Amino acid sequence: MAGLAPGPFCGMVLADFGARVIRIDRPNAIIIDDTLSRGKQSVTVNLKKQEGLNVIKKLCKSADVLIEPYRPGVMEKLGLSPETLISDNPRLIYARLTGYGQCGSMMHKAGHDINYIAMSGVLSKLGRRSERPYPPINLLADFAGGGLVCALGIIMALYERSLSGKGQVIDASMVEGSAYVASFLDTNRNTLFADARGTNMLDGGAAFYDTYVTKDGQYMAVGSLEPKFFADLIKGLGLQESNISQADDQDKQRELFTEIFLTKTRDEWVAAFEGLDACVTPVLSTEEAAEHPHNKSRRSFLRGDTAVLQSCPAPRLSRTPGIQQQLPLPKTGEHTVEVLKDSGFSSNEINDLIKCGALFQTPRL
Repeated sequence: MAGLAPGPFCGMVLADFGARVIRIDRPNAIIIDDTLSRGKQSVTVNLKKQEGLNVIKKLCKSADVLIEPYRPGVMEKLGLSPETLISDNPRLIYARLTGYGQCGSMMHKAGHDINYIAMSGVLSKLGRRSERPYPPINLLADFAGGGLVCALGIIMALYERSLSGKGQVIDASMVEGSAYVASFLDTNRNTLFADARGTNMLDGGAAFYDTYVTKDGQYMAVGSLEPKFFADLIKGLGLQESNISQADDQDKQRELFTEIFLTKTRDEWVAAFEGLDACVTPVLSTEEAAEHPHNKSRRSFLRGDTAVLQSCPAPRLSRTPGIQQQLPLPKTGEHTVEVLKDSGFSSNEINDLIKCGALFQTPRL
């Protein structure tokens, strides 16, 4: 069922690895380009008509998985509850992807990524010292704790179905998914993350785990955590004779590193660390990342007819590695007739459904 961000990403992950993914679009909905729909098919169904709802029910009778992103109760009001659809298809995996989950006092509340990570406890840990908590765009709840965790749940449910023969309902809460992704932070809150936000080794407190501006206004990333890597960092910065230590005052050390990194361009620093194992790398744009020799040799990014550079599916599977080229994004309603024919609808049935306004077919150019 068409939605924003987490649902489309969940479907894209499955489509990238060979699933046939059909997106159910609503007619006359606010058009927002679904850039995460590569390789999918689009069927436009009017859910305000009983005939349209009957189409969804019939599609679900032969489907493996349904992904729906609505607030709790919406699918029930449409007559598309898990009980209804699973009674028609006991093998159906019914994935419900929401912010706060299917129960609890906030289950009907609206929210976005920033709200979900705030409620999960994760946002309180993100940001520089003495500054406000700062969200990492909308990656953590929408995509990591939402779409990706939901896709994992689907795969686990499909595997379990291969043993039991039965489908089940997946309650994917982005609050819980975000907290789960951040398990490392919580399980180490008395050690690695015991101090205030922005003062710990991995969250901006350490000079040897930070980013630095270069002479040309670019950036270098420094992750020299272990002593052997820190030793090579010191070599690369030309500080071998300084007796500098990882245990030194980190604010003073950061000031020193900041001053030194400003003396060379990013490319000059790349060259300076070429022969060293210091965990020091350039901060690349997506275009630069795609052209980097390492990523290029692995074909880590996909180029195609569109100007948009896309990442390739991950992880790599030896026999079924996923798509190796960009696939087209479907136009809303482009595959309505094709999908319904494949699902057993006759041409007369499809024409009648289009005439009564239950279905819409977008002409292909």
